[in-house]
Amino acid sequence: MKQENRIRNFRKSLSHAARGFFYAFKNERNFQIELLAAVAVLFLIWYFKIKNWEAIILVLMIMWVLVAELINTVMERVVDMLKPRIHPYARLIKDIMAAVVLISSVVALVVGIIIFLPYLRDFSNRF
Repeated sequence: MKQENRIRNFRKSLSHAARGFFYAFKNERNFQIELLAAVAVLFLIWYFKIKNWEAIILVLMIMWVLVAELINTVMERVVDMLKPRIHPYARLIKDIMAAVVLISSVVALVVGIIIFLPYLRDFSNRF
C-alpha cells in the first residue's frame, strides 16, 4: 500500500511539473525563444558530433538558462500577487530577476561560441 501511494504521489508531482512547464511554454515568450535556441543547440551538438564533455557543458548551460527563466517567472507572479506595482521594490525585484536571466543567457552564449567556434571553422573550411 505504501508503494502505491509513493507511485501515485510521484505521478502527481510529475503532473504538476508538466503543468508548470506547459504554462511557461504557452504564456512566456522568452521561455519559448529559449526553448527554440535549446533545440537548435541540441541539433548542433548532434550535427557536429560534439565531444561528450562539451555536450555536457552545453546541456548544463541550456538547463541553467531555462531554470533561471522559470524562477524569473515565479518571482514575477509572486511580486505581482503581493505588491503589484505599488512598492518600489516590486519593480526592482523584477528587474534583478530579469538581470539574472540576461546574465545566464549571455554566459551561455559565450560558452556556446567558445565550444562551437572550432567546429564552425572546420565546417567553413570544407567549402
